[in-house]
Amino acid sequence: MGTPFRNRLAKNVRHFDRWAARRRLTAYRVYDRDIPEYPFVVERYGACVHLVEYPRRAQRGPGGEASLAAALDTVAEVLGIPPESVVTKTHLRRLSGPPRPSRPSARGEELIVEEAGLRFIVNLADRLDTGLFLDHRSTRARVRAEARGRRFLNLFAYTGAFTVYAAAGGAAGTTSVDLSNTYLAWTERNLALNGLSGPEHSLVRADVLPWLARAAGAGRRWDLVVLDPPPFSTSKGMRGTFDVQRDHLALLQATLRVLAPGGTLYFSTSRLRFHLDARTTGLARFEELTPGSLPPDIRTRDAHRCWRVQPLLAGGVREGGALSTSRPFPPRRSRA
Repeated sequence: MGTPFRNRLAKNVRHFDRWAARRRLTAYRVYDRDIPEYPFVVERYGACVHLVEYPRRAQRGPGGEASLAAALDTVAEVLGIPPESVVTKTHLRRLSGPPRPSRPSARGEELIVEEAGLRFIVNLADRLDTGLFLDHRSTRARVRAEARGRRFLNLFAYTGAFTVYAAAGGAAGTTSVDLSNTYLAWTERNLALNGLSGPEHSLVRADVLPWLARAAGAGRRWDLVVLDPPPFSTSKGMRGTFDVQRDHLALLQATLRVLAPGGTLYFSTSRLRFHLDARTTGLARFEELTPGSLPPDIRTRDAHRCWRVQPLLAGGVREGGALSTSRPFPPRRSRA
């Protein structure tokens, strides 16, 4: 692999290894497409490494695999690990729907990583994501700091990292909703791994929008809510498809109906070129946290967008009002 990639990777590793040790992190990013000619993401997960190629259009086709193989050799050398401890993927974009991995280098084994004194199960090879979204580390810390004594709701809970943080922060109770039995079981195992199991932590298998309607109708309310939906989903058990750009207005309306007076909602999306529907005006006050919500090791500015959302009036949604954004968001860099 060319000298520029090796030199930048080595410099980053020296900096972020020290940075992560001070913060009790064993899962963090050390290279984030820093040089356009080397479009890779390199992440440490304990003793293993997650290496993902994001090929540009000019690189797709013959030669891409050789480039990834060369990157693997460089990563193994610089990080001082055997090549078999590096899991490689190629991130391919579809014309519609979510991206998918290509040619994972091996079937994954589960690992346990640490983050701010908490532990999480990850799997590097069996799916596109690993089980822990590194870009939401700062938002998880916010949830932990605000959770004490509050009822916490995690929608599209995935593997329950936000739930673990809320429970560790002293939440009065947590509710995690996801349509996947696999991810709910993963959430349960993450809670148990941290000694946080208990009847106060409810796991619900459900399609989020219909479930929210039932919860609102039953008068259920939560004080702290995380809403981090997938950009696109066609999961079995859903009513049709879900597209966060198309459907976020209805989703926000439904979520705000279960937010207790004085409560806080964190809404986030990783959808590229996402924009809030103009009709969100009047739903609530939206304070955009990005790019400040991205931790220092995530240097791709479009990794996500995140808002802190609070009702304009006690009791939730009203008509009229204004949308507040704390700061302009910088131009987005294409991942293509």
